[in-house]
Amino acid sequence: QVQLVESGGGLVQAGGSLRLSCAASGRIFSINAMGWYRQAPGKPRELVATITNDRRTNYADFVKGRFTISRDNAKNTVYLQMNSLKPEDTAVYYCNADIGPSYTGLINYWGRGTQVTVSS
Repeated sequence: QVQLVESGGGLVQAGGSLRLSCAASGRIFSINAMGWYRQAPGKPRELVATITNDRRTNYADFVKGRFTISRDNAKNTVYLQMNSLKPEDTAVYYCNADIGPSYTGLINYWGRGTQVTVSS
């Protein structure tokens, strides 16, 4: 079994910062792309940022210049540094990863999410 466990969410004032972490554990042979998505109440889940195993990154326009995604392959962990947070960043943030439990095939996994609340 593979698990993705997020941490680092919480309540912060507008303009503040938070750092999210997501650690993958279990039967892991390889990890390809990892990423963060978010879902605000009443809205669909949306992409925030992704990073490949060779550290190529992609960001949603609404976080460019404010958020930074990174990963530590030795720890099977992906991070999201969030700066200059705005109330509209309030959402549940989900970790996502393509993980190979063996030398063949990749399976897409989701974490359970961590709440980020930004007060005005």
